[in-house]
Amino acid sequence: MHRILEAKPLSEFRVWIRFENGAEGEVNLSELVGEGVFAAWNDPDFFAKVAVDPETHTLAWPGGIDLCPDALFDDLETARRDRPGKANTESATT
Repeated sequence: MHRILEAKPLSEFRVWIRFENGAEGEVNLSELVGEGVFAAWNDPDFFAKVAVDPETHTLAWPGGIDLCPDALFDDLETARRDRPGKANTESATT
């Protein structure tokens, strides 16, 4: 399981994240906004409360909302492969 060490909220439902292996980049979470528990993200101030859970190393928001770090890592790697030189990511193997 990948571990997120740092996260910073960005505009338009994006979050910059850094993993324990040095991989880092932006994930776009806009597709989740308004769906189920993610309806809370309609409030930009709430979305900006993203943090790294110190026990599980997931992206987390108040109220028990969290996202799997493995899925986020895969999203970063996919973006890197699909848009070489344009994605704000580093390879997990470097």
